Amino acid sequence: MEAGSATFLRLLLSFLLICLASAYSQQPLDSAEIPPNFALDMQTAARLRPELLAQSVPATGRYAAGRLVFERLLAQLPNSPGPKFAWQLRIVEDGELNAYASPDGTVLVESGLAQLAGASTGLWAAILSHEITHVVRRDWARRYLYQRSLENSRATIVLGDPGLPSASWADSEKLSADMGRFCRQLEIEADRNGLVLMARAGYHPDFMPALHHLLHAQSSGTPAKSLYAMHPCWEERDRELGRAYVDASLEFERLWPAWYASPGGNPPIVVFAEQPTLKKVGSQWELQIPMRCQNLAGAVEVVVRSGSLQENSLPPDAADPPDPPSAKSRNRQLPNELRQLTGCTSPRTTVTFELADTHSRSKPGAEWTDIYVLDAWGAVLARADVPRRAR
Repeated sequence: MEAGSATFLRLLLSFLLICLASAYSQQPLDSAEIPPNFALDMQTAARLRPELLAQSVPATGRYAAGRLVFERLLAQLPNSPGPKFAWQLRIVEDGELNAYASPDGTVLVESGLAQLAGASTGLWAAILSHEITHVVRRDWARRYLYQRSLENSRATIVLGDPGLPSASWADSEKLSADMGRFCRQLEIEADRNGLVLMARAGYHPDFMPALHHLLHAQSSGTPAKSLYAMHPCWEERDRELGRAYVDASLEFERLWPAWYASPGGNPPIVVFAEQPTLKKVGSQWELQIPMRCQNLAGAVEVVVRSGSLQENSLPPDAADPPDPPSAKSRNRQLPNELRQLTGCTSPRTTVTFELADTHSRSKPGAEWTDIYVLDAWGAVLARADVPRRAR
């Protein structure tokens, strides 16, 4: 399938919201609650379903693990009044790292994300529980209704002579910020509900932060935080879901006391790397990386790498993500890498590096930029960014 297929599918799903707006624009809406007779999301999704199916393939063969997890998660959903969903898991073969769902229950996972999950049923559960929750909560409809409520309640002032055709003004920045805040909250709630669904189905909730950290490790640089962002950043997800992880973990332990015998098996190693600090100490720079580890038996390796400031300043879609450090280089010190092992046994472990100035005539613009945490096999568990040095 061509790389543009994912874009086409997202446009189709965006078109769904436009269809809703056209059909429902005459009715006053003042909240994001879904009226009992509201069915336009389901009707429009049914019309778009043939296009979505034509641009994707069934989750079979190497994606069979995802299909089995999908069925197990669906079996945990309670019978409740409301729309009946036509559940189906599909793969979009474009190599991208994303997943999304249509309101009628069609869940689409892009092949890059499906391959990242691989045979790990726990990672599949983290992906699919989030999307299933969006569908069950009817978050497409909630998003549309909230947007309509903002548009109908915005403040308007008349400009110019009252006898002339008037123009209106609204605080568009505030409306965009409110919409972004609402959408980020939808994502956090989908994560929270997804954690509970995972736990009841037999997949440890720690697979969700593990997935988030894997996806963060694939990104390039730290995008600027924005009031208008529709998705929370990875650090915000960790922060907001702290209590939910605990509650869902207790539920998992109650239902699945023998972790190894659960459908997802033992929980993964999860590393929460907090915001690093960089300060000048004598002629060196001292980098401190606070972190905590869960489910770790043994040690992890922290790797600091240097890169180009110019490349790192590009937006994420304008440059390829930096390649993670290679496990093959573990036993030799590379000029652009520093490595350190830690047992990460304390509730808050701090790893400290002394960094030499990497600026030189032979490497203009080079500076320490990326932090990776690797497991015993060299797989990336987490990533963080080295703070910019004060000039």
